[in-house]
Amino acid sequence: MATINKSVIGNPTMRAQGPAIPKEGQDGLFTQSWFPICMSSEIPAGTVKGYGFLDGRVVVYRGEDGVANVLSAFCPHLGTDLQSGAVVGSELRCAFHHWTYDGQGRCTKTAIGDPAPPTARLYKYVSQEKFGVIWAFNGEDPFYDIPDFPYPEDELIIRTVENVENPVDPWVQCANTPDIQHIKSLHNIKFTQEDPDDIVWTDHSISYTFKGIHTDGSPIDNAIGVHGTSLYYQSTVYNGVWFGFINPMGLPRPGVSKNYLILAARKDMGTPEQIEQFLDFVEQLERGVVSEDLEIMNSMKFRHGTLTRADRTLAQFFDYIRNYPRANPAAPFN
Repeated sequence: MATINKSVIGNPTMRAQGPAIPKEGQDGLFTQSWFPICMSSEIPAGTVKGYGFLDGRVVVYRGEDGVANVLSAFCPHLGTDLQSGAVVGSELRCAFHHWTYDGQGRCTKTAIGDPAPPTARLYKYVSQEKFGVIWAFNGEDPFYDIPDFPYPEDELIIRTVENVENPVDPWVQCANTPDIQHIKSLHNIKFTQEDPDDIVWTDHSISYTFKGIHTDGSPIDNAIGVHGTSLYYQSTVYNGVWFGFINPMGLPRPGVSKNYLILAARKDMGTPEQIEQFLDFVEQLERGVVSEDLEIMNSMKFRHGTLTRADRTLAQFFDYIRNYPRANPAAPFN
């Protein structure tokens, strides 16, 4: 009978792992981050549309006051999806019984004339418009801002485009940023320095800089980072020319990221035609990088596995995610 050498085969059940990282939606909770909901251009004045968000649904409407409001989607009367409603002035009217809600989610009147019950409320998300995107924060009080580029917005040309969905939580995509191994191995970026040692951590962000050589041979000087759990930030000098790039990720349902691409160039870099051509180039460049990640993540079953010394920044990021605050204040409204 053959002898099994267990010291060679090892015991796979003994594989060392860190503490489990909560998935988005685990125990009904989600990270308290800014998430993009939709493009601003999708919501002209007088329009209401519905979107999946977290483990529920929201409506976004814009009244005659020009403000885009993000509210829980279901009328508290009998549960009608308010996407089928109508914008009246700066309020939203349910299609079924014509109960009307203001931008704060308060029922202001009923068509039949009965006084609105105190419980006739929609959940009002803290929201804002920035870079051509409508964003919502999962929480009562945002504790960080959506980042700006290093130049005033009125000095920039900004292009925002919708990109594909990806079957992982947004923070899994964001884990690429502190994953120094993957920057070198998958994207074939050659560092012209040691691994970054200027990494700055806060309760809601990670950022660092590095210099290197792009795959096409161009020198790059990068400042990159993650804000919250759903936004990748990049400020780059590429072959002597600056551009900005932000990849925010929505969460239309647990386990799915909805990607957007925000590109920026300086107005003084050339003629309008030259700037558009440059943004075309940057978009192609960044789509190429993102597609390399998505091709892998489309079939990835993420797990917190065995790490090496080169993964020390990634390991710290996993601790950042484990400790990140979670909530779901809109749960009772879904």
